[in-house]
Amino acid sequence: MSLLHDLVFTAARRWPDRPAVSTDTETVSYAELAAATARLAGMLAESGVRRGDRVVAVGPSGPLTAALIYACSRVGAAFCVLHEQVVGKPLAHVLDEAEPALVIAADAWSAAHDLAFGPGPVPEDLGPEPLPVDAVCLIYTSGTTSAPSAVVSTQQQVCFAIEAIRSVLVYETEDVVYCPLPLSFDYGMYQLFLAAAVGAHVRLGRPADAGPGLLRNLVAAQATVLAAVPSVAEALSRLLRRDSSRVPPLRLLTNTGAAMPPEVLRDLRAGIPGLRVQLMFGLTECKRATIMPPDGDLDRPGSSGLALPGTEVFTVDGSGNRLGAREIGELVVRGPNVMSGYWRRPEQTAARFPRNEGLFPELRTGDHGWLDEDGYVYVVGRLDDIYKERGFRVSAAEVEAAARRVPGVELAAVVPPLDGRPALLAVVGESTPAEVLSLMRAEIEEFKIPRHCVVVESLPLTRNGKVDRKRLAEVSGA
Repeated sequence: MSLLHDLVFTAARRWPDRPAVSTDTETVSYAELAAATARLAGMLAESGVRRGDRVVAVGPSGPLTAALIYACSRVGAAFCVLHEQVVGKPLAHVLDEAEPALVIAADAWSAAHDLAFGPGPVPEDLGPEPLPVDAVCLIYTSGTTSAPSAVVSTQQQVCFAIEAIRSVLVYETEDVVYCPLPLSFDYGMYQLFLAAAVGAHVRLGRPADAGPGLLRNLVAAQATVLAAVPSVAEALSRLLRRDSSRVPPLRLLTNTGAAMPPEVLRDLRAGIPGLRVQLMFGLTECKRATIMPPDGDLDRPGSSGLALPGTEVFTVDGSGNRLGAREIGELVVRGPNVMSGYWRRPEQTAARFPRNEGLFPELRTGDHGWLDEDGYVYVVGRLDDIYKERGFRVSAAEVEAAARRVPGVELAAVVPPLDGRPALLAVVGESTPAEVLSLMRAEIEEFKIPRHCVVVESLPLTRNGKVDRKRLAEVSGA
């Protein structure tokens, strides 16, 4: 496979009648998805979209999103999928920077769906195909700058990442992959690609599924694979503890986006017989950096796994010199999975994607970590996750893990200090702030414990299911 759209057309030939993508109201087969892809590709070409153009799609996750992604790939345009709640200034920023040839807005979603999946003819001649070096997508991701930046990926970079990840995760044709993550989030989007590579079925949920309906939806979908972030896994763990009578047939849980609390995995394994876990580490800028073997976390607690096949991960010091085993430094990714850089951000690209002495860029991840003698990666925390408290360097991730070990605490998040305001610990659970801070002394050094703690009903989440620390600071009065 050298082009992204090859996935859906190949799947349609091999498994035409198998369900490809579904929501709670709609299911389309691979044959139907391929036909919709061809119709949309023809429509894009007729509307003047050409190779090298950008197409922005703003709407809910569903079969139309999948067809649009593959259709843009077929005509050689770079797609940019945005969550339907991206409006106002954030949307204006994307449109101003990406300069799309076409925008498919939320209010046109229904009409576009009917045209794509309707009874119209399927064009056979879609014109010349793009080259593997052509850009295929722009994915906007938050970072250290004030406005989101778009990571540019070429056809060959995306296809390499898909095959490398697939070779380690091993999705199966009979799998039902439950994805509660939006398709604007690359972890969610790649579930479409990994499933299409083997003819599996992707059941699209919603970010709100990290709540009371999650267990019910998993059982109803008969899901065998769950693409999770910690908030989703934590929600499932709580629901299973409350109701052990409904057990989904999950065989595999994957995780990326943030470190998974070990106690959550312990509870999930106890509640779902036969469940296996594969932890991962990655960024949009390289899609995936490392993947653990199934249940590898039991043998190497704290590790995020080995580098993808055909790539390498290593650590460097502040001067960019490679470090040895067990030496903590910045994690760097090198290989065909490293994307091209940031759209129209040459200075930011040069800083994060240095070429050094090689011809191909490396990725400075912004994460601290180390490798053991066998090449397994251990992530200590993001450079921006490290803050100073009382003159000492502290990891927010370490503090949060310690707080979760306190009896009565279900969830925890740290708001790092800013503008003279000290660090704040927010927890969800039955313990009082004083009890949490007192009991944490048995878990970590006292100088690492924030001086302020609040109990909140829930942790606010971003659309990608990660803790929204900015909103948390606002709701907690920090």
